[in-house]
Amino acid sequence: MTAPISTDDLASYDENGYLLVKNLISGQEARAMRDECHALAARLGSDTDPTWDSARAVAGPAAGRTSLKHCHDTQFHSAAFARLLVDPRFTDVAAALIGGPNVQLHHTKMFIKPPESGSPFPMHQDHPFFPHAKHTVTAAIFHFDDAPEEKGCVRVVPGSHRNGPLPHIEEGSWHLPPDVWPLQDARPCPAEAGDVLFFNCLTVHGSGLNTSDEARTTWLVQFRDPEDRPTADEHTWSLGQGMMLRGIDPTARRTEG
Repeated sequence: MTAPISTDDLASYDENGYLLVKNLISGQEARAMRDECHALAARLGSDTDPTWDSARAVAGPAAGRTSLKHCHDTQFHSAAFARLLVDPRFTDVAAALIGGPNVQLHHTKMFIKPPESGSPFPMHQDHPFFPHAKHTVTAAIFHFDDAPEEKGCVRVVPGSHRNGPLPHIEEGSWHLPPDVWPLQDARPCPAEAGDVLFFNCLTVHGSGLNTSDEARTTWLVQFRDPEDRPTADEHTWSLGQGMMLRGIDPTARRTEG
């Protein structure tokens, strides 16, 4: 099998803790998935706003009117997401980044940042939400429309994964002290429809406010090496957790050892 990414890409990921893979899916496919996301949001019809309380400070003057639409476990709502979960274009890159042939799902989540006031996320690591022993948990953010800086693209701190798990503030959802980890100092990762941003669970990241006149539509897939065990009883409610996306589970789903 041809390597899905170059050795330079792998070296960059190891050094920086993130990698933007351009055109992993086509623009046409991305637009179709964008339609799936917005149709799902319409079917759900929820007025619940999942914006973190800690994000209000990041939003500044817009804090009182920010909003966000999301949905966990999207593959249980539309088969289009299920197909993309096991697409080799994605799973082969995922395997290369975690350094093994087997890729196991942790969870999926759709995010829609509405125009003009789509909620930001303060800087954080994903580790506190679902800690694992070997830190192989990795995020893949699929961009279904363009995400320039004005749309509140993801921002990262290159090399921050090398610091290991950092102490977080729990109040308002796990986040790092904003005075120590200001969002505006992080490196923006603008993306185009069809691009996928990968980053490790220890990589410090966040995202800005969507101030544009268009929604920002993304889909998050969190995956891991099946031999990497959770160290805390967190996030166990994800319906799809444990599904194999590539290869096998050599542990046969045993929890001992």
